[in-house]
Amino acid sequence: MTEQDIHNLLAAGERVTLECKKAQNSLPNSMWDTYSAFANTYGGTILLGVYEDTKEKDMSKRFTITGVDDADKIRKDLWNTINSREKVNINLLHDEDVQTVKVDDKDVIAIHVPRAEYNLRPVYINNNPMRGTYCRNHEGDYHCTDQRYKMMVRDSFEDGNDRLFLEYYTMDDIDIPTLERYRNMFKVDHADHVWNDLNNKDFLIQLGGYVVNRKEHTEGLTMAGLLMFGKGLPVREKFDNLRMDYIDKTNLIGDQRYSDRLTYDGTWENNIFNFIRMVVPKLTRDLPRPFKMDGIIRQDDTPQHKAIREAFTNMIIHGDLMMSGLLRVEKYDDKFVLTNPGLLKLPIEQIYAGGESKARNQRMQNMLRMIGYGENLGSGFPLILSAWNEKHWLKPELIEQPELMQVKLVLHIESKADINVPPMSPQCPPNVSKEIFNKLTERQKSIIELVCSIPTITKADMSEKFMVVEKTIQRDLGSIREAGIGLTYEEGKWIIKTKE
Repeated sequence: MTEQDIHNLLAAGERVTLECKKAQNSLPNSMWDTYSAFANTYGGTILLGVYEDTKEKDMSKRFTITGVDDADKIRKDLWNTINSREKVNINLLHDEDVQTVKVDDKDVIAIHVPRAEYNLRPVYINNNPMRGTYCRNHEGDYHCTDQRYKMMVRDSFEDGNDRLFLEYYTMDDIDIPTLERYRNMFKVDHADHVWNDLNNKDFLIQLGGYVVNRKEHTEGLTMAGLLMFGKGLPVREKFDNLRMDYIDKTNLIGDQRYSDRLTYDGTWENNIFNFIRMVVPKLTRDLPRPFKMDGIIRQDDTPQHKAIREAFTNMIIHGDLMMSGLLRVEKYDDKFVLTNPGLLKLPIEQIYAGGESKARNQRMQNMLRMIGYGENLGSGFPLILSAWNEKHWLKPELIEQPELMQVKLVLHIESKADINVPPMSPQCPPNVSKEIFNKLTERQKSIIELVCSIPTITKADMSEKFMVVEKTIQRDLGSIREAGIGLTYEEGKWIIKTKE
């Protein structure tokens, strides 16, 4: 790190990943709170020998380089303390993470604290996991909540969350029609698989949904088995912290709050497999489906349809279903929003890059993968990015919300072209009033021009051409008619005329 690097850090003043301490003569005790907080959150840089006036709003006046008197002594104290295990439970630092830098002819010690891997968290101080575990936000360091601490402890186990044995929950708590639907899908994809001949209990054992402990003479459902295939009442009884909700906010009229909703209402067994089975078709039915044949069979499972299934799968397998929260799916005219409880186990940039997958619910991940949901080897999120990029839609946003203890994925279905490319200049057809034509949006004008030049074009073809969903085309057609242009589709072609 150079003097300019430090000036750049101070100019940015990002409190969530930067902490400044005067530390003129010694290593301050509060530094270890920050060490724990950075390690448990996003990582960050601690600068010793810099005073911060937090009340100063002008960033150019907020920081003062004070320097440290004896950099070698402070660094020696740092290494002695961090390696003793009496102050902190683990040392994450390497030699290159601690540097002495001359800034304005004064010694500043820069300490880079990396984010701890999920299997090393929580990082705590004073031999006190509960009270010595800190996290970080824009206000500074704070004691982790019990909920967040327990989440980190669960995440540290490589075997995932959904392996949990549920005492007293048996095959009587499984909704057999749900399990049979799953088995039918499994059989379609694996017609010759030996598991097809097993009874339901043995089939669940193979999937990891049921366990037999011969030593303890106990057996029963795992968390994965009950949540995926359980009857609604036992699911709600054991996991009353978790709710599943789908809400469709497309094509709203007036003060209408939603056009469709699926939440628990007593009409369906509210397990996760049923939630997937009922909601995914609702999400994908309006996506453009180009006409494509494979022999005599139509193939319309596009990369975008696969991406939606992948996003839905990720919401489930990466969610912390042991904490209070909501598996929520929202559908809007211009985007999908999927929310799950818990925070990210891996850094966001690592998820975007792909190559690693650290699911919290590994048995559910396997169950879904067996019926075609979910990619292997961490390639799922890049698959989503690729599918969206193919359509020139805005880049998917993965948003971590620590204050709400949830992760949100926003999948925009708005074209980048609508934002970055100047609008087209379609020409008004001879049989359409210019006064009416000029009141339309650019896309509506282009639709008029298109149906005049290609009368046989379909709404599906239009959605492909304009890179929007078919319902958006339908709304544009309605707006065109309301403007006073008679537009009908008769006997396989469009007829257009100005209304009298």
